[in-house]
Amino acid sequence: MARDVATLIAGARDGRTRDIARLISLIEDGSAQVPAVMADLAPDTGRARVIGITGSPGVGKSTTTAALISALRERGERVGVLAVDPSSPFSGGALLGDRIRMQAHATDPGVFIRSMASRGHLGGLSATTPQALRVLDAAGFDTVLIETVGVGQSEVEVAAAADTTLVLLAPGMGDAVQAAKAGILEIGDVFVVNKADREGADSAVRELRNMIALGDHPARGWKPPVVRTVASTAEGVGHLVTAIDEHGAWLRESGEGHVRRLRRARDEVEALTLAIVRRRLETGTSSSQLEAAAAEVAAGRLDAHTAAARLVDGV
Repeated sequence: MARDVATLIAGARDGRTRDIARLISLIEDGSAQVPAVMADLAPDTGRARVIGITGSPGVGKSTTTAALISALRERGERVGVLAVDPSSPFSGGALLGDRIRMQAHATDPGVFIRSMASRGHLGGLSATTPQALRVLDAAGFDTVLIETVGVGQSEVEVAAAADTTLVLLAPGMGDAVQAAKAGILEIGDVFVVNKADREGADSAVRELRNMIALGDHPARGWKPPVVRTVASTAEGVGHLVTAIDEHGAWLRESGEGHVRRLRRARDEVEALTLAIVRRRLETGTSSSQLEAAAAEVAAGRLDAHTAAARLVDGV
């Protein structure tokens, strides 16, 4: 491993913000050194609590994230934030407007905030989020908050990356019905009706509770609570932290936490395996084999399933 990368890893372990940021940049840039970095960091991972924050645009995800940072810092926790933004259609980089709400924490050495571009990746997250999460985990952060893009029905991917998933909704946006349609009721561990000082908050809470009662939540034994907040004033944030802690305790006692982490690791390995196969198909002899197989399929001399199976065997 190059000496400068080894220095970055040592700095990240010591909690140096600049080194953590540079390691995540290596990951986002697809550096050839990433596998070696991940191998070096692996023994130091698996300790951080991961909280996913999702919901439709405009429900106050960034404001809620900022309020949670304050509450967790008051308890002495080190907090990392991965805020996944839509990509600029011109630069491919993250659009950082929503991060302004978190600037109060920008100079806190116990907080690390990183905006990551989704770069067209569906599901509300960036394809590199799991590896960036491992960097923050190895750097010793007690809690990592993952805030998603906010693209509606694609948000369910955050549940695979988090120990506890918060689903935010707001009064008057019809979110409760949309959540049921999008399958978000199945992935939420804690539901948050934010902007609860607005008209319609009582109705939104009632609708959610009714839907949760009727639904079949896959994590049997845990009934997702509905918490009211006004994140802009921190009202109800204490209750939200309590709900998160209670879910964390349930994860440990039920064994569901271990199951989720195994699933997360499996999904990460699967995604990286597919990425490796895709790269090999795009380069060298595998690329020419792909073109040859495509020509055979187009001519009707071979079916696509057989061609795909042969290519995978060859890779």
